Amino acid sequence: MPVFNGKQDVVFEEDDLPYEEEIIRNPYSVKCWMRYIEHKQNAPKSVLNMIYERSLKELPGSYKLWYNYLRERRKQIKGKCVTDPAYEEVNNCHERALVFMHKMPRIWLDYCQFIVSQCKITRSRRTFDRALRALPVTQHPRVWPLYLKFARKLPLPETAIRVYRRYLKLSPENAEEYIDYLRSVGRLDEAAVRLAAVVNDEGFVSKEGKSNYQLWHELCDLISKNPDKVTSLNVGAIIRGGLTRFTDQLGKLWCSMADYYIRSGHFEKARDVYEEAIQTVVTVRDFTQVFDSYAQFEESMIAAKMETTSEMGKDEDDDIDLELRLARFEELITRRPLLLNSVLLRQNPHNVHEWHKRVKLYEGNPRQIINTYTEAVQTIDAVKATGKPHSLWVSFARFYEDNEQLDDARTIFEKATKVNYKQVDDLAAVWCEYGEMELRHENYDQALRILRKATAIPSRKAEYFDSSEPVQNRVYKSLKVWSMLADLEESLGTFQSTKSVYDRIIDLRIATPQIIINYAMFLEEHNYFEESFKAYERGIALFRWPNVYDIWNTYLTKFIDRYGGKKLERARDLFEQALDGCPPKFAKTIYLLYAKLEEEYGLARHAMAVYERSTQAVEPQERHLMFNIYIKRAAEIYGVTHTRAIYQKAIEVLPDEHARDMCLRFADMESKLGEIDRARAIYCFCSQMCDPRMTAHFWQTWKDFEVRHGNEDTIREMLRIKRSVQATYNTQVNFMSAQMLKATTSATVSDLAPGQIGMDDMKMLEQKAQQLAAEAEQDKPKPKDKILFVRSDTSRSELAELAKQANPDEIDIDDDEEEGDGDEEPDEVQLEQKSVPTAVFGGLKDD
Repeated sequence: MPVFNGKQDVVFEEDDLPYEEEIIRNPYSVKCWMRYIEHKQNAPKSVLNMIYERSLKELPGSYKLWYNYLRERRKQIKGKCVTDPAYEEVNNCHERALVFMHKMPRIWLDYCQFIVSQCKITRSRRTFDRALRALPVTQHPRVWPLYLKFARKLPLPETAIRVYRRYLKLSPENAEEYIDYLRSVGRLDEAAVRLAAVVNDEGFVSKEGKSNYQLWHELCDLISKNPDKVTSLNVGAIIRGGLTRFTDQLGKLWCSMADYYIRSGHFEKARDVYEEAIQTVVTVRDFTQVFDSYAQFEESMIAAKMETTSEMGKDEDDDIDLELRLARFEELITRRPLLLNSVLLRQNPHNVHEWHKRVKLYEGNPRQIINTYTEAVQTIDAVKATGKPHSLWVSFARFYEDNEQLDDARTIFEKATKVNYKQVDDLAAVWCEYGEMELRHENYDQALRILRKATAIPSRKAEYFDSSEPVQNRVYKSLKVWSMLADLEESLGTFQSTKSVYDRIIDLRIATPQIIINYAMFLEEHNYFEESFKAYERGIALFRWPNVYDIWNTYLTKFIDRYGGKKLERARDLFEQALDGCPPKFAKTIYLLYAKLEEEYGLARHAMAVYERSTQAVEPQERHLMFNIYIKRAAEIYGVTHTRAIYQKAIEVLPDEHARDMCLRFADMESKLGEIDRARAIYCFCSQMCDPRMTAHFWQTWKDFEVRHGNEDTIREMLRIKRSVQATYNTQVNFMSAQMLKATTSATVSDLAPGQIGMDDMKMLEQKAQQLAAEAEQDKPKPKDKILFVRSDTSRSELAELAKQANPDEIDIDDDEEEGDGDEEPDEVQLEQKSVPTAVFGGLKDD
């Protein structure tokens, strides 16, 4: 049953009585009030608000009650017009709450957001200010984001600017946010000032991750693109400060400064900036940026002038200003190679190649060429030079020479000889060029005097490679200068002067084998033969192998041509001296020369002894050639039969590849001499190093031999030997592996069975090995076929049939077989070792 209170007209429901009684018992319990409020959530707003008011009257310091009450009041007016008086009642509620809750940031934030939603700008600003004054500094970061968001939405930026200024006093690290806002509202002057302060602050750390250079570049773009709006900064000083700090980005900074003056309308000042830039940058990248910007500026000036002229109706041919701008642009394009060369020289002033290029750019302007050469030789440090610094002096002198100013050219050369070059060759080249200039103008005595002066021994001698001494003290050991002096003395001097020059070269121990040979040839031309031989001897004493080879070769040839067999013992001594310590690489020529001497002027047995020595002294790959020469000469001198011992020795020492050829030649010789048994014995021995799958030519040759000279027994023996050799090779693992590899690499897809296509290599090798083993098993003779008797009167056709029965896979003794239509075996590996037993050739020696 409802109960009415006459003072406030409050209606209590029967369900409310327990809560009311509980409140009466515990009026200061927040839980009791919250349970009562929760019970009345669906009650009218006035009833709910009245309960909140009653609770807050008892507990005015309860944050929970105030927070829920204010949230409920804001919810009740949600969706109403901001001019509704109910908003003011809620505002008053917040004000009453803040009397007790002024240290609670959540209450302030909700109140500020509620005021902002009512579009009350001044009251909102003052409320934010009150919140900042009431709350401790540690709670300000919760207020500022909302405050700044409100300020950025204001129609006039002045309020937001003042808010930001206050904010940056607390949080200076957020200056970039303020700068972005200033740029967005068009306050570029203050944005530039703030950005300049940020750039100058070395301790500033960008929250956006920008480097100091990126901030500086933004500042340059800002002030250069808005010269009319940025008035508080000295743009020139700022950018020039950046030029000293950021030396790796000079091109962009110079372009920014020029862009500032262009946008300000100071075009001549912009040209001055561009000119200064291209005269000071030191990298090609910066130069390219500045030059391209400069050329674009000139083009835009020309286009603007042409557009203005056409609009005003003037004749373009009569416009002097347009002609001037066109001339400036053409000159700029013309100057580009020279300007780029200047950049490279500023980058490395000791670059000789770039100085030469600069001289070529001034071609046709003698005064500039002289100035360039003068600047180059004064600038370049010979020790630090990149390239050959002496070439500049030589080119400088050549320039005067081409203009028929020999005295000036001599002056340049004289100065060039006093420069402390890094290498002796540089100074030697200068002296040689000096002498050649005099020769070109037929001043022969002057050329000799110059080179004699260059080779004069200085007061303090120094070793050629002693870098601690100046090159002027070491040039007397330069072979280049001495060689030229020797050539001049031969052409212009006397015999004695030339001889003394060569002697001094040898005494200084700077001669080369070619110098020795030239000296000897010079003496020989003047018929001083013994003196020339002495020169060879001196050269031999100076050098070792292999450098002495050319001297020995020339010396021995000249000596034989001169004396022939008159001084045979002396010639032999020379050859023995040359061969003492001679490397195998150079021994062949000397041995052949020695053997030729013995053949023509000495004894034949001596020549044969030399040939025999040569077969052991030359390199292994040349031994078979020496044996061929040895055999040929022995056959010509002593006869064919004398070569048997040589053949035997060759077969012993040569590797299988060449020994096999020797055996075939040996057997062929014996067969021509009618010694069939000797030839057959040689074939039998050679067969041990001839795998039938690899050396089909040998077996074909032996087969042809037996067809011509053998009988059924010899053929059967040959076939037995062939099977034995093949079985031997098949049972050796190394040879089997080589055979399988050879077979698999040479096989084509068409040779493989369909099941083998796509197999891996190991399976193919296994199958091939099984196949080879099966073939070897088939080739073995059966016991019943070991002995096959043949009647003595068996005809040739019957003999062939018997041979086919003995071994169907071997030769067919028929007329067609003599034409070489036998089965050829694939190439196989060679035997590794061999020796010639005396039992094989013991019966072949001559009686």
